[in-house]
Amino acid sequence: MLIVPGFEGRDTCDGVSRRDLMRFGGLSLAGLSLGNVFTREAQAVNNPVPPGQGGKGFGKAKNVILIYLQGGPSQLDLWDPKENMPESMKSVFKPISTKLPGEKVTELLPKIANVLDKTTLIRSMSYTPNGLFNHTAAIYQMLTGYTTDKVSPSGQLEPPNAKDFPTLGSNVVKFKPPDVPMLPFVMMPRPLQESNVVGKGGTAGFLGKAYDPYLLYPSGDDMDMDKMSRIKVDDLVLREELSQLRMERRATLRDTVAKGMPDLDAAVSKFELDSYYGKALGLILSGRAREAFDLTKEPDALRAKYGKNTFGQCCLLGRRLVEAGTRFVEINWPKVANSDNHSWDVHTGLSTRMKDQAAPMLDAGVSALIEDLDQRGMLKETLVIVVGEFGRSPRRGVSTSGNSNTDDGRDHWPYCYTAMIAGAGIKRGYVHGKSDKTASAPTENPVHPSELLATIYHSVGIKPDTIVYNHLNQPRELVKGEAVSALFS
Repeated sequence: MLIVPGFEGRDTCDGVSRRDLMRFGGLSLAGLSLGNVFTREAQAVNNPVPPGQGGKGFGKAKNVILIYLQGGPSQLDLWDPKENMPESMKSVFKPISTKLPGEKVTELLPKIANVLDKTTLIRSMSYTPNGLFNHTAAIYQMLTGYTTDKVSPSGQLEPPNAKDFPTLGSNVVKFKPPDVPMLPFVMMPRPLQESNVVGKGGTAGFLGKAYDPYLLYPSGDDMDMDKMSRIKVDDLVLREELSQLRMERRATLRDTVAKGMPDLDAAVSKFELDSYYGKALGLILSGRAREAFDLTKEPDALRAKYGKNTFGQCCLLGRRLVEAGTRFVEINWPKVANSDNHSWDVHTGLSTRMKDQAAPMLDAGVSALIEDLDQRGMLKETLVIVVGEFGRSPRRGVSTSGNSNTDDGRDHWPYCYTAMIAGAGIKRGYVHGKSDKTASAPTENPVHPSELLATIYHSVGIKPDTIVYNHLNQPRELVKGEAVSALFS
């Protein structure tokens, strides 16, 4: 189901919800409520940078696809294999050659190995956690750039609230709203989650609900690999009793009423309401969003190449959405943190779960997306990021976060892990940073999560130090970090 959040009040610390949820289908008085969404977006101050002065890679990305591997994938068993290691640390998977001379990944990623020349690997992601480094706190830092001081003894956080720092996608669409009538920010196929904490780090927080992601969470269990075939776009279709002509007449009536109230019209003229209501109505009437969500428009062979599973079809849908004008797509790994089977949180059963479940889906989906975007010429303006909240411990079977681990498992490890980034002026066929002989720590060019976020903001043409105001009207930087200029060509 596609959910369109309402707006959060700003008169109190917690905010007063005027309307928690609304549906596109009803359009709430001919698009007036949805019009408010576009109004709020356009009221953003862009903190403009004079042409040519943003620096290398500034503003190259028109769209962003974030593939978020919640759970923490093992760098040693995927992207950064090491040889000549003690048996207690060595990966059970063999290293294989890639399109980059001298660079290897493990045998779990043969398809990604063949597109590595189109990407950059950052093998030096690193941060030192304050206290326990469990998933929720790490996810929050990775996606907002900030840490929170309310962490329980177990490492859990309180549920999302209006005081949270905004997630990356919300900031992007605030300052860079779409220029066509299309959903600005789509998140799928499930919320970020650890245990009973759902959605932390994935909301607009103090920006207000107007900038929340549009949530595409198809029905079905996490292990249901066919759920993307049951996407329902009923909410993007006019109700039977509301014909297109009738909707257009309603819009005309609104214009007539406005023209009969010159004082009111003058008072709101600076907000260009006609433009925003036109966008709201256009989103429904154009059919652009409905078309984008229809995966049956794609050839069966291409759908199979992405992988006939939830993750693969999300990657394909991500391409379709940015093609239609969505600014930011976030694809969360379909299995939650600290769960079994397809999860990246491999405290046990690593050799089977990664080989037979998670890695084949990752390999097919990411490689097909990179290749598909490149062949269509879209990779030039689409930034793709593949990252999790941390990596896994070099030594198997030890506890680093209070969890128990078997010899066939690795614990959490934020001190050194790998991210992949591609497109929109990012260097092709480049490896940034280097880890030590056990992938325990960076030896060259460490990259903090805040620096990765700053790089993404820079790429879409937003200065990382742009100021936003929190729920107490206090100024806050988007992120306290600088873009990594070495990543750009």
